[in-house]
Amino acid sequence: MQSPLSSLKFSTASGHIWLDEERMLLLHARALGALRKELFDSLGVERTRGLLVRMGYASGMRDGAYAVKRRRAGMQTNEAFLLGPKLHAVEGVVQVEPIELSIDLARNHFYGEFLWRNSWECEADVQEYGHGEDPACWTQIGYASGYSSAFMGSPIVYKEIECRAQGDTHCRIVGQPADAWQDEAYLNYFAPHPFAGQLIEYSIGLEHLRSSSTRKPANQPLAGASAAFQAAFELLRSAAGSPITVLLQGETGVGKEVFARWLHDNGERAKGPFIAVNCGAIPADLIEAELFGVEKGAYTGAHLARSGRFERANGGTLFLDEIGDLPLAIQVKLLRALQSGEIERLGSEKSQRVDVRIVAATNVDLQKAMQDGRFRPDLYYRLNTFPITIPPLRERRADIPVLASRFLQKYGGLYGKKPGGLTDRAMQELLNHHWPGNVRELENVIERAVLLSPDGESIEATHLFGQRLPGGDCPGRVADGGEVVEGEGGEIDLVCGDLIERNVPLGTLEQGMMRVAMQRAGGNLSKAARLLGITRAQLAYRLKREGIPV
Repeated sequence: MQSPLSSLKFSTASGHIWLDEERMLLLHARALGALRKELFDSLGVERTRGLLVRMGYASGMRDGAYAVKRRRAGMQTNEAFLLGPKLHAVEGVVQVEPIELSIDLARNHFYGEFLWRNSWECEADVQEYGHGEDPACWTQIGYASGYSSAFMGSPIVYKEIECRAQGDTHCRIVGQPADAWQDEAYLNYFAPHPFAGQLIEYSIGLEHLRSSSTRKPANQPLAGASAAFQAAFELLRSAAGSPITVLLQGETGVGKEVFARWLHDNGERAKGPFIAVNCGAIPADLIEAELFGVEKGAYTGAHLARSGRFERANGGTLFLDEIGDLPLAIQVKLLRALQSGEIERLGSEKSQRVDVRIVAATNVDLQKAMQDGRFRPDLYYRLNTFPITIPPLRERRADIPVLASRFLQKYGGLYGKKPGGLTDRAMQELLNHHWPGNVRELENVIERAVLLSPDGESIEATHLFGQRLPGGDCPGRVADGGEVVEGEGGEIDLVCGDLIERNVPLGTLEQGMMRVAMQRAGGNLSKAARLLGITRAQLAYRLKREGIPV
């Protein structure tokens, strides 16, 4: 498919950017986001949505005319239409993934369904208002509608049926002829509304507009707005008002203890103690005494009687983390304690009653552990009364901006700094990362970034993950003549060009790369060689030649 880059030209001499014969502009996303916020705060939600839709519609009509020219020049219909989504990506607005596209110009038939990824408008809305109940990509809806209308020669209207601003995993749009929607209120967004005269005539002030059109951001006690998070949280909330045993399941770092603490704080035992114990961190020969307590002289070294976690949690909640690592012998005693509500200290012949709510957590597949003989079935069925699975962070990426914001506030206060937020590139890096360590890894990354970043300035991508180059950039670059050309070098060419402009000799660059590789590898020659893409012997030879100590 022909790339729109072939028609995009930068003329640095005259200050023009041209798409074919149309003048284009390169603007800061944050500046547009600030203007967008001011419109919402000043004009109210409904008027601003209509204004944004019509602004996008006008832009889409211009790009649609460009696609029509290509179609009339002999390009296949669907191929010509898909120039629009590619233009949207080139313009930095959004990445478009076609799901279904059906066009018949002769019958005036159109149906399109697309996924939107990395929507600038969605990101701007979430940054200002958090996650709410309505879609946010109004300018882009207008653009898609205007583009398709120009292409078809008849009114085509899109609706955003999923949006990340609502906590969905992605934005999804559906387009069809305007009259197929049968939604007059929605179609009204596309009709011009000269409302300035109405404001004067009825003396509608800004304060009234603001009070009558408040945005409704997500405001949950636990940080998260994705559909997967909300499903888990709804289960948690339904269990809060009862003493039912809850089993929290999920990978390491997803926030199982945070869920357990919320359950305690919002239940009938909130005034009682919350006692947590990591069953996998305590040696097997000490876990019984830790859980149930010990009497003086029960074993060598037991010079004093000591209460266990069950006793200390009496009247409150006992959180048994990593319960899948509990030894089989202790599983028997734990089951008896759960069934009878009584415990015996180690070395004691007397039982005592305890009133404890149990919340257990594990990252182990307990059903497989039962099959392998590592976990008792009777204990599993006793704990599995009310299971809640907390999804990993990679499956709820809509939660990342919310969590990042909370961690910025937390560590900004801890280190006495006022972070200026995350740059757009830094946020994109967070959203693209796989997060094998889940929320705990994200928290560590943000803490490190707050510590490394200058006070009062925005956190950049290099503060998050070090000096590695972010991926995913378009390989286009601006040539000396001012035209955008496509090449294979991409960002590495830009880095090399910058080094040449700084007069960095090749030998100095090679020495620096070897030193950094050795530092990152902790002095391990083989690991450093792998980082550099050469053999261990080659690296050893170069280090010796340059006089760099190993």
